[in-house]
Amino acid sequence: MTLNQGSAVKSMDFHPVQQILLLVGINTGEIMVWDLSSRERLAVRNFKVWELQACSMPLQASLANDYTASINRVIWSPDGTLFGVVYSKNIVHIYSYHGGNDVQNHLEIDAHSGSVNDLAFSYPNKQLSIVTCGEDRLIKVWDAVTGNKQYTFEGHEAPVYSVCPHRKENIQASPCIRFNKEGMFMAVSTNENGIKILANTDGIRLLRTVENRSFDTSRVGSVAVAKAPTMGTFGAANAPVGSSIVDRAPMASIVAMNGDNRSLVDIKPRIADESVDKSRIWKLTEINEPSQCRSLRLPDNMTATKVSKMIYTNSGLAILTLSANAVHRLWKWQRNERNVSGKATTSVAPQLWQPSSGILMMNDVSDTNPEDAVPCFALSKNDSYVMSASGGKISLFNMMTFKTMTTFMPPPPAATFLAFHPQDNNIIAIGMEDSSIQIYNVRVDEVKTKLKGHQKRITGLAFSNVLNVLVSSGADSQLCVWSTDGWEKQTNKYLQVPSGRTPNPLADTRVQFHQDQIHLLAVHETQIAIYEAPKLECLKQWVPREASGPITHATYSCDSQSIYVSFEDGSVGILTAATLRLRCRINPTSYLPANPSSRAYPLVVAAHPSEPNQFAVGLTDGGVYIVEPLEAEGKWGTSPPHENGAGPSTTSGAANSDQPQR
Repeated sequence: MTLNQGSAVKSMDFHPVQQILLLVGINTGEIMVWDLSSRERLAVRNFKVWELQACSMPLQASLANDYTASINRVIWSPDGTLFGVVYSKNIVHIYSYHGGNDVQNHLEIDAHSGSVNDLAFSYPNKQLSIVTCGEDRLIKVWDAVTGNKQYTFEGHEAPVYSVCPHRKENIQASPCIRFNKEGMFMAVSTNENGIKILANTDGIRLLRTVENRSFDTSRVGSVAVAKAPTMGTFGAANAPVGSSIVDRAPMASIVAMNGDNRSLVDIKPRIADESVDKSRIWKLTEINEPSQCRSLRLPDNMTATKVSKMIYTNSGLAILTLSANAVHRLWKWQRNERNVSGKATTSVAPQLWQPSSGILMMNDVSDTNPEDAVPCFALSKNDSYVMSASGGKISLFNMMTFKTMTTFMPPPPAATFLAFHPQDNNIIAIGMEDSSIQIYNVRVDEVKTKLKGHQKRITGLAFSNVLNVLVSSGADSQLCVWSTDGWEKQTNKYLQVPSGRTPNPLADTRVQFHQDQIHLLAVHETQIAIYEAPKLECLKQWVPREASGPITHATYSCDSQSIYVSFEDGSVGILTAATLRLRCRINPTSYLPANPSSRAYPLVVAAHPSEPNQFAVGLTDGGVYIVEPLEAEGKWGTSPPHENGAGPSTTSGAANSDQPQR
């Protein structure tokens, strides 16, 4: 399709969550939002600066750096923690951004012998990279962490003005080009003040689904509203996990360009081997032997104490745990020839890291027996600080020095769950033993408000940027939704306990938002459930077979396509998030040592922040293991085919343990 803008396109970007929305800026100062499914312009705004003299200027000051050259391009990294600036010279500046006016110099790259004409970020499975192109006819790829050059592409007959894999006669000589987050759509500006939209088969299927308005509310990540569908990866069952745009179907124009206005329904997307796939007999993948996966126990010289909490750092370079004895452990991977990215991997053992001072990062325990306390922690976005508690005061630690920056809020009541506000690291939501939630401002050392709605201690908190809500969960098996604007309670629901299951009356209920920030994962020892916020409509429920024992923990993979679930029998199940179908079971014999006297099992499971098929488990004996599929496999099993015309079932038990419930 082509979208006519009426003037020259200067910049554009796909919405990172609602992936059929395209934001466009043109040279007359207008900003437009387009819906690709209806080809309708939803909004037009004329850019205007009000009372410029009253505006705060820290960002401008930070970027100035004594440069007088004009800016050619600014662009965010996919995770929003970095942004790149291209000046009209040959310098590229990369800045780190951590909210508010916290802008810091990160890298300065002397990129090309001539002017830098364009800049893009690449977010492949391995690491974040920077792509530049310039007048010297070269495209270069740089490591976004170190600034080291990784690749150079040569051979262009003219200066490169855009990193553009697709050119036709009506494409501009220096076009704007953008992929959406999942690589389903590509937008390219044209000579006729328009934008050409290209799509692969997944994109075509998405547009056809939206256009036909055939909504399936039982599908997690499906389109929820007509004008602004919010979704995760579409077609995840057909596309390889972690595959890039070049791994998937080739690009194809959705609608012919020269006045051809055929509807999308007339165009049959090519879905390779679909009939063959459906005819195959699907079988659950069972991992039973060490030779069937890759695993690594992290080195440890401390006293064995059960792992209560665990998380990867946001960079993926380290793993942090909190044990039942109130001591934190931090493992870091080093960048070397065997591990070029420096990220967590089973291929290289990390170092159990300690600062030169030798101090431990240990929580205050006051008069509480640490074994009886409810431990909790939260990591800041930039991995610099951890907020933590083990029944005593809440402590703020520096992750580099392990020093305690401050302590606050001595019990009673004790903190039982911590979550940083996504827009302001100074605001913390603190779940308490007395069932309240306190919204606390660290900077002014003040509780701003106290939320009351649960009957038992708080066991989970999750913020949604898209909905501007906080969802809480408690040992009362209740979910509550709170507005972050005024902190009023919007709704509440109790978990639907499966028939025949008698849950522990104090069992934890944990919550986590899907990548789309609308669908919500609720984890209880009896079930995995998916809700749609803010109304908390239960879309799907999965009940494991009783032989596995209670669920101990669960989490989304980094791309929200999978859910890792740990069990008391030591096994880990991998569910397809879109359907809540079990596709792979990793039995303890494949990653735990064969020691009959040890009945260690995972209490917590954590997902790598950028490797969708890597996870870690923390055990009752204090051990921490990283587990990955074999390189030849690349992923954990295959998703079962969808039942034709069958609605979600409400069965459970060993024979039907991979069936979702409604």
